[in-house]
Amino acid sequence: MSDFSDCFLLVFGQLAVGGLAALAVPPFSVLQRGFYKSSACVFLGCALLFLAGKAALVVRAGGVPPARGLELALWSVFAASSAVYLAALWREEPRLRARAYPAALFLGVAALFASAGVHRLGPLLSPAAVLYPLSFLTGALALGAVATGMLLGHWYLIDLGLSIEPLQRLFRYFVAVLILHLAVLAVTLAVMGLAPGPGTAAVTSLWHEHRSLLAARFLLGPLAALGLGYLIDRTLRIPQTMAATGLFYIAILAVMVGELLGRLILFRTSLPL
Repeated sequence: MSDFSDCFLLVFGQLAVGGLAALAVPPFSVLQRGFYKSSACVFLGCALLFLAGKAALVVRAGGVPPARGLELALWSVFAASSAVYLAALWREEPRLRARAYPAALFLGVAALFASAGVHRLGPLLSPAAVLYPLSFLTGALALGAVATGMLLGHWYLIDLGLSIEPLQRLFRYFVAVLILHLAVLAVTLAVMGLAPGPGTAAVTSLWHEHRSLLAARFLLGPLAALGLGYLIDRTLRIPQTMAATGLFYIAILAVMVGELLGRLILFRTSLPL
């Protein structure tokens, strides 16, 4: 079993990494830099909250195993590089932004993979070594996409002449990563249940003892978000950006509830759902 607090803190880290990734979707040349400043500040805040929580857990535990130490170091470097990228947005240094952004994103993905390794159920040379990072990463991308969509929707209140295309592009990205995340979850559940190893017992326990939790994780999470995605698509065709932004608000709740339920499954069974 995984630590309860550690599992739920992971949602903040996922949002920080996924949000940073989603900032690459809207065209930088079309949007004002203020959107990127405010959004990057939100995601940096999530990274710092996650880091503070992890540090508190380490202090409470009284020691740092090597795997946990590497995880904490990577998240620290990710937060620092995200801060450098945010600072670069306030300065006229495009080269620094161009270098800081991919560095921060790479370090964020590496930190997320390190967290997946800490929670992994099974040896290094097993399907879990691939499925855990994929599950955490696609969940992060879905969280980041829906949060950035909501933030971009609010930007239309500031830039009244902004084209609808950036929001449409971000919406298409959100739907794509959501479908990918749903597929990864289904494959993870199937492979962990069929492959030899401790994952089989975990899936059996999940099915017999937490079946309703598993159903809620899919129905209230990615499936509900896909249903809201249909409504967002219809409003963007009008186009009506404010209605779409309100629906993005509800979609955030769906994706967030799904990820929180997934972290509860991680705590109870060590499965990355």
